[in-house]
Amino acid sequence: MAEAHQAVAFQFTITPEGIDLRLSYQALSQIYLSGLRSWKKRISRMRVKNDQGGVYPASPSSWLFVVIAILATMYMRSDPSMGLIAKIQEHLPVRGPHGQTMLSVLVFSTLLWLSLILTLRFCLKLLLSYHRWMFEQHGHISTTTKVWVTLVRLLSGRKPLLYSYQTSLPCLPVPPIKDTLERYLESVRPLLSGPGFQRMTVLAAQFENSLGNRLQRYLKLKALWATNYVSDWWEEYIYLRGRGPIMVNSNYYGMDFLYVTPTPIQAARAGNTITALLLYRRKVNSEQLTPVSPATIIPLCAAQCERMFNTTRTPGEETDVLQHWQDSEFVAVYHRGRYFRLWVYKAGRLLSPREIEYQIQRILDDPSPPGPGEDRLGALTAGDRVPWCAVRKQHFSSGVNKRSLDCIERAAFFVTLDDEEQGMMGEDPVGNLDRYAKSLLHGKCYDRWFDKSFSVVVYKNGKNGLNAEHSWADAPTVAHLWEFTLATDAFQLGYTEDGHCKGEVERSLPPPQRLTWDIPVEEQVSISLSVAQALADDVDCHVFPFRDFGKGRIKKLKISPDAFIQLALQLAYYRDRKTFCLTYEASMTRLFREGRTETVRSCSNEGCAFVKAVESGEHCRRLFRLAAEKHQNLYRLAMTGSGIDRHLFCLYVVSKYLGVESPFLTEVLSEPWRLSTSQTPVQQLELFDMKNHPDFISLGGGFGPVADDGYGVSYIIVGEDMINYHVSCKHSFSETDSHRFGAQISRALLDLLSVLTPAKSENSQAQDKKQQ
Repeated sequence: MAEAHQAVAFQFTITPEGIDLRLSYQALSQIYLSGLRSWKKRISRMRVKNDQGGVYPASPSSWLFVVIAILATMYMRSDPSMGLIAKIQEHLPVRGPHGQTMLSVLVFSTLLWLSLILTLRFCLKLLLSYHRWMFEQHGHISTTTKVWVTLVRLLSGRKPLLYSYQTSLPCLPVPPIKDTLERYLESVRPLLSGPGFQRMTVLAAQFENSLGNRLQRYLKLKALWATNYVSDWWEEYIYLRGRGPIMVNSNYYGMDFLYVTPTPIQAARAGNTITALLLYRRKVNSEQLTPVSPATIIPLCAAQCERMFNTTRTPGEETDVLQHWQDSEFVAVYHRGRYFRLWVYKAGRLLSPREIEYQIQRILDDPSPPGPGEDRLGALTAGDRVPWCAVRKQHFSSGVNKRSLDCIERAAFFVTLDDEEQGMMGEDPVGNLDRYAKSLLHGKCYDRWFDKSFSVVVYKNGKNGLNAEHSWADAPTVAHLWEFTLATDAFQLGYTEDGHCKGEVERSLPPPQRLTWDIPVEEQVSISLSVAQALADDVDCHVFPFRDFGKGRIKKLKISPDAFIQLALQLAYYRDRKTFCLTYEASMTRLFREGRTETVRSCSNEGCAFVKAVESGEHCRRLFRLAAEKHQNLYRLAMTGSGIDRHLFCLYVVSKYLGVESPFLTEVLSEPWRLSTSQTPVQQLELFDMKNHPDFISLGGGFGPVADDGYGVSYIIVGEDMINYHVSCKHSFSETDSHRFGAQISRALLDLLSVLTPAKSENSQAQDKKQQ
């Protein structure tokens, strides 16, 4: 967390003489800067918007319709402007009655058209602020919601583009402080003893009655001026101000298909993967991706897509900076200690997959050795941020090093041609999956460029994956990109019978450009590498597919699959550690403009009661359904802006700007998340034909442990009959073990199913045997 700013921010008191406002220029400047950043983003988006997206929900052709309609009424001796056209005509410099009339009609029609657009956007924003639909039971839709759906569809008439809804999305609301404190106390009730809970209740009451309302006014002021009162502080203080390694601690990974490798040829797989990623970038730039949630008609904020490509996190002394460039026509490639710039366009034409394969093969066949210190240069991005910042300023700010570093940082993305083989293969498929996960999470600690928005890894046997930097976007955005890449690679681009990319090759293409370096910092590279290596060696990863059942069986029981899995995780943790813990489940707030994530505190009173009942031998389905409904409600509250943790986080930031200490906030923000969980959503089911190609199953992705004595768990629900899990912890804490916890998860899933499934009679069991 950033250091405290010694200032008195915004005090509002009522004195006998009237209202007394005491303002601090330093603190108020933080509100001003947040709003300034928001408005700069808005203006920059307006500059790059195409004609259709810029006037949504209207269309450019609607302007012509308005002009023609106004002209028609004028020629019918009617004045729809009620004298405004005549007023405009008086101030026009054009001579001649016909010219003045035509121009004044054009001006009035344009103003009327723009006013209609703003009105429609305002109405759409009001409609999108309605979230009661999320709290209604499936199949029991209220009349209000039905009317609301109809109005949203009417205002969303034509097909929207990626950024069409951005100006119509509502702003994230600041929850009442009383509600947040009540929900917080409810969330820690099962984790604290009687005296401990009483002490927290007293601290919360003292905070609400004294400092809390003062901090709340500051947040409300920021929410009025800035687009999102959370996101800029979240990005800065949670990510960019972190001074430790981002490898393992922040970056996360995504995997290839579980059972299938489309081609065993490394260069060919790289050719199709790079092509698919660039095709996705083309869709982002042309706004051809849909902004609407797959399951509903509700749009999601697409702001995170803006920095997906051509983006790098550059180190600073106190805080890092995200730098984004306009589209680059090359990617950076690493192979056996050497760096290359690979041009993927020629005269504005995207190279064919076969041509990119040809260029990649040139890199693989290049026999030149790495230069002095070049092979482990990437370790600087894996170690602590302050030394990397100092080295970058001293040795990479000019000359050949700056030119080569610019090629990496300005590249569309980073590609590693790994000389190892990975995947579920050989005589030890379980162990190989675990090694595959560790390779994507940290590799050799120097063969990835962890500062890039994402790095693609293509292995010697054709397997691939990616490693993503976290500050610019959250996992669902990267998962959407990776789903498209895998599906386009396998089903759209495809391969020839001998495993090569399709297309022709222009053999006159210039070879990839080898980057050169003058590196006098081998000592610092070694130090950063030792820090990163110690962190990587401490990570214990376990990846396993759960095949006994999936969401199809769970939905038949009329239970939310996510609630089912989260309760299984609570049961597994209780069995593993003989206690409950503060549990983090990531949910999104992208129903709001520039929304990112919110925390669902999955360890609830109802969930703990159910787990204790199961462990005592009471298979109580009623307790389970209460716990599942509670979890669903917590998830809905988090998605609709009524979560706990982002609000408390922002209150804490404000207290630091004020220079005041809050025992309550200090204790809340220091609580460890010993069980950190996240679901990787499958967002583009239409891209995968699970019926005809059932082996093309995604493994999803994972992340490192958040707490030294805790677990990180990521899961992806694939199809109807499988759930893939990624579990991580640290070897240095003797009481955690990823394989043991994975076994507890599998056991808990089966036990929960037995709780919800009524015992079959002897006759039904006999019938099942006959059918088998």
